[in-house]
Amino acid sequence: MKSNILIVDDEPVARQSLTDILKLEGYSVMSLPNGQAAVEHVRTHPVDLMIVDMRMPGMSGLEVVQVVNQVSPETEVILLTAYGSTDTAIQALRLRIHDYLLKPASPAQVIQSVKKGLARRSAKLRIKSGSVDTVETDDAIQEFVFKDGTIVDLSRRQIRYKNKTEHLTPAEGRLLQILMRNEGKVFSHRELVLLVQGYDTSQREAPEILRPLVSRLRHKLEQFPALAERVSSVRGTGYVYEGD
Repeated sequence: MKSNILIVDDEPVARQSLTDILKLEGYSVMSLPNGQAAVEHVRTHPVDLMIVDMRMPGMSGLEVVQVVNQVSPETEVILLTAYGSTDTAIQALRLRIHDYLLKPASPAQVIQSVKKGLARRSAKLRIKSGSVDTVETDDAIQEFVFKDGTIVDLSRRQIRYKNKTEHLTPAEGRLLQILMRNEGKVFSHRELVLLVQGYDTSQREAPEILRPLVSRLRHKLEQFPALAERVSSVRGTGYVYEGD
């Protein structure tokens, strides 16, 4: 069965280009010129993944995503922006957007991001019968339960396994929360410093700030077989939480 993809962009050339790229890959593609039309479409049609331009007349891309998160939370979202910045990244992550791409994105970038987004959606739909069960509260995953009985309780900043309980500091808890809720997504050092510590820093300074925190978190995770080696370094970039 073909995946349903919705493209939302006020530029006709960009819409047509993305449509052609994804139709050639075998997807069912619909394109719309504005956010209001996109929201109405999502309310009445199944959409597996959306590619949304950030800056459009009327509803912005971020406003569209906020509504879609409410009416169709299973829909994965890729944000397109010609104005790449750390602020954009942070806004996107807060809205739990799958990915954001800088315009003009190459066909290879678009296809790769779409494939990852659809794979993430499939994993979420299968998650209850897979290796990890999840409990959602307050519109976000708060607890991860692994096959061996290990529990990661993000709300209490605790990891529990049999008779053992490990407590995380607020910074360790925020870091693990960001990584686990975005399994497979690579975060740069700078993004993580901003998300975890709350301040911006340079690309040069960010790894030095982050390294001790990651080291302490890994030391705690290594005590639990289900979590050991899950937080991986991506050379020259940052970190990623690896699933099964």
